[in-house]
Amino acid sequence: MLTTPTGAALRRARSQLIERGEMPPTTLVGPMVSRSWRRCLDAGLAPLGRLQEAPHLDGPQFSRVAERQRELLAHARPVMEYLRAQTCDSGSLVLLADNRGVVLHTLGDSDFLGRAERVALMPGASWHERHRGTNAIGTALEEAGPVVVHGAEHFLDRNGFLTCAAATVTAPDGRLLGVLDISGDQRGRHPHTFSLVRAAAQMIENRLFEARHGDALRIRFHPLAEGIGTVAEGVAALSEDGWIVGANQSGLALLGLCPADLGATPIARVLQLRPADLVDWGRRRGIQAMPVAHHTGSRLFVRVEPGRATVRVVVPCVFEAPRDALSLLDSGDARLKSAIDKARRIIGKPIALVLQGESGAGKEFFAKAFHDSGPRRAKPFIALNCATLPENLIEAELFGYAPGAFSGARKEGCPGRIRAANGGTLFLDEIGDMPHVQQARLLRVLQEREVVPVGGGTPVPVDFVLVCATHRNLKAEMEAGRFRADLYYRINGLTLILPSLRERGDFASLTARMLKEMAPDRDVSLSDAITTAFAQYAWPGNLRQLANALRTACALLDEGETQIDWQHLPDDLVEEFKRPVPRAFNPVEIDPVRENLQDLSAAAIARTISVSRGNMSEAARRLGISRNTLYRRLKSRASAPLA
Repeated sequence: MLTTPTGAALRRARSQLIERGEMPPTTLVGPMVSRSWRRCLDAGLAPLGRLQEAPHLDGPQFSRVAERQRELLAHARPVMEYLRAQTCDSGSLVLLADNRGVVLHTLGDSDFLGRAERVALMPGASWHERHRGTNAIGTALEEAGPVVVHGAEHFLDRNGFLTCAAATVTAPDGRLLGVLDISGDQRGRHPHTFSLVRAAAQMIENRLFEARHGDALRIRFHPLAEGIGTVAEGVAALSEDGWIVGANQSGLALLGLCPADLGATPIARVLQLRPADLVDWGRRRGIQAMPVAHHTGSRLFVRVEPGRATVRVVVPCVFEAPRDALSLLDSGDARLKSAIDKARRIIGKPIALVLQGESGAGKEFFAKAFHDSGPRRAKPFIALNCATLPENLIEAELFGYAPGAFSGARKEGCPGRIRAANGGTLFLDEIGDMPHVQQARLLRVLQEREVVPVGGGTPVPVDFVLVCATHRNLKAEMEAGRFRADLYYRINGLTLILPSLRERGDFASLTARMLKEMAPDRDVSLSDAITTAFAQYAWPGNLRQLANALRTACALLDEGETQIDWQHLPDDLVEEFKRPVPRAFNPVEIDPVRENLQDLSAAAIARTISVSRGNMSEAARRLGISRNTLYRRLKSRASAPLA
């Protein structure tokens, strides 16, 4: 039986491990802590002395991370408030971290916050195990499960005053999203904290499940009928043809499945029932639990919750492919559906994909769905925007660098995005903005399937699927000498052009779906006036702009309101809507005798800026030139002498 060791005994055991390589006895340290201590040693951490440099995101970096984790934060905050109320005045802190160990949000007692901040237990700080040693957040990520780390079990001595309990939070599709943690002074350790944080993490997972699969046919199940409706229940969502497309962690465990089985397993393969039986039972018996045999012979009680979708009976011996992530992008637009169908045909094949389209048209969403629909979906999806990094940083970010490769480099080096994508998918956004030198290096990686870090070193073999995106016409860029021809022909396996929002024919259904995702608990819709204004607007920011407008409008709705009207929109967008639509340009209006080429060019630029409502990036795209070129031509026109 594992006893409660003293801090002194743990520190002695840790010293023996470091000095002699002797693992502590199991009566002193549990296997989880032993494994963590060994990983800390391998990472080069030392319990005493100065802490190695650990990442701490600055304001813009943290904002980008928080935006990516917006859904997790939205559903976790109410549960964290509940935890805070349960642990009030206990000298503790409730934390949420993402799947890389970066703290996203904290709530807690003011008298403990000061001590917590001294060890960087605050938003933006990384508590990954390789940065902070054994700790509940980082170790839960490494162990992929709930953990407790108390006192001197922390590998770094400076964290020994803490007692921490953490549980992982998993998405309905099985992806690890982050960690929920309760940390406090080790002198105030409470035996129920571990159970409390595990139950709270389950509550977040269930909220995420309901938001994602509120319209689907759902089943709730437990070995005991009375267990349905508790935090221990299993929950699963079914596609209209009876495939399991989502589940919480309890659901996966009770069904004997793993995350990779989601979207690839029909319910009839797991439970002894037909999909149509679920609908029939729900129609006749309502919320009454149905006893069902598991294929292992055990019994589960199942409650059916019909969604808006219906289950259709599948003809025996006829295979119907399960819905994949790409199908979730299809809202009815013919051009987008054609792109989805073509992309699906090359999944799993050694063919590179190039996505073209305007900024905000959803190229990264498409690339992620392409990855999630393929056999590499359990492997990393690594994205890099080539236009957002300075030229001198792209090389190190993409290819990695050896220790001491340049001034300011981390002494342990950096693997780079290509190595991080090994086994999965590498998404290079705005590849048309990649400098020529890096284009040559990328071509070499694609040809030799190995990467050499900046500063030299042994070539490292890599295996990844490449997806590129750009708002530029790569063929025109190649012909103009701005993009390498050899790289163009290497990456141009299948090129798909994603339609802009104003070109799509599914605007109404797309808007309705986005509103459902943003406000799953309310049936939010647009007023007739807003529907008309939305349909007539050009949406230069495409999906990104529409999503921001809808998200703001939902936030401005009063309690009980379900219809978005003018007062719920940002003032600048209302002003945009009220501007008259520019009159279409009539080529007949130009007098070829009176206007020279320079005048025609200036007139075309002016009209395009007007049509784009002053959005210079949009105008540059319409004209087929870069934004810098557009500004240069405007400046030269303004400084030209009057005739």
